[in-house]
Amino acid sequence: MITDNQLNQKKEEIKDDITKNKVMLYMKGNKDMPMCGFSNQVVHILNQSGVTYEAKNVLEDEILRQAIKEFSDWPTIPQLYVNGEFIGGCDIITELFQSGDLQDTLA
Repeated sequence: MITDNQLNQKKEEIKDDITKNKVMLYMKGNKDMPMCGFSNQVVHILNQSGVTYEAKNVLEDEILRQAIKEFSDWPTIPQLYVNGEFIGGCDIITELFQSGDLQDTLA
């Protein structure tokens, strides 16, 4: 069972991650081997955009997996943060990429 203390500590780590990294992706799997189609799609978009980004695998850390959903108040993975701001999940990232708005956000 995950405690509130564990969740709060993990949320502090998330704050630290999104502060230190301009582009931060929480995903299933890693950049080299996404473990779900949605994470794969977002990795593909970020790679196509040529942006430098960090990623964390929520499948390796059950506390992180729960904490990121509470942190963003968003129920699904992947989740993308740019300049400390939650951008969205796969559908939103795909729409932003197709419209060209993602490239502006990443610039």
